[in-house]
Amino acid sequence: MSHTRNTGPMLTSPRCGAQTRNGETCRAPALRGKARCRMHGGAWGSGAPFGNGNAVKHGFFTREAVDERKFVRTVLTEAEKLLRKLS
Repeated sequence: MSHTRNTGPMLTSPRCGAQTRNGETCRAPALRGKARCRMHGGAWGSGAPFGNGNAVKHGFFTREAVDERKFVRTVLTEAEKLLRKLS
């Protein structure tokens, strides 16, 4: 290359600093006006959705389902006690 690159602004830009899986800090540049890079929550739409939408997907942890499982469990334990008493 015949010209020198102007890397000064890139090197002086604020860094993300999020902790990575290997325990070090992320060295990617933070997004403008944000404290994190695009991979660690700086981008629009990144991160988990609001609310717990995953629990509603199958209904296993709804209040009705939990109450029904508790009821079935108590009925089974009472039936087991009755069978042990009869035998």
